[in-house]
Amino acid sequence: MARLKEQYFKDVVPALVKKFEYSNPMAVPKVEKIVVNIGVGEATTNPRLLDTVAEELAAITGQKPVIKKAKKAIASFRLRAGMPIGTMVTLRRDHMYEFLDRLISITLPRARDFRGASPSSFDGRGNYTLGVKDQLIFPELDAGKIDRIYGMNITIVTSANTDEEARYLLGQMGMPYQRDERESGPVAGGK
Repeated sequence: MARLKEQYFKDVVPALVKKFEYSNPMAVPKVEKIVVNIGVGEATTNPRLLDTVAEELAAITGQKPVIKKAKKAIASFRLRAGMPIGTMVTLRRDHMYEFLDRLISITLPRARDFRGASPSSFDGRGNYTLGVKDQLIFPELDAGKIDRIYGMNITIVTSANTDEEARYLLGQMGMPYQRDERESGPVAGGK
């Protein structure tokens, strides 16, 4: 069993029940899936770029990505309907917990100038989206073999009914949120 999945059942579920007073154990929110998406706008002129990006995404997630195609034609971007423009992976069950564990404990702390994930990036229905500026923060990739830097969106879909429940769920799982300066007061050594 994945370490984070074990922690969820052992520590997070009791903490959620205590804070939100769920009477039914099935009502306790959980992470349902994680969607990792890389859009490659340059793929309209060079479709082979998607193969490289798909290989990198497969190395990061441990799962084969799906090539996403444009739904509509947009003339100003020289984009026709059906042209490949990005890659995406949907992680569930143990793959999801292992990826989330690596993301929280290894990858995000490696990001340059990382001060915490934004606690306001919830969508109103308990889902959290995190933007990553470059793929080099993932230790699975060899920096010497990367020729282009791409950003990605990581969406964590939860079964929580509110953003507050989802924020608490991810916080208990270890998501490093930004500190709110108003709540914490001045930083030690600061003014």
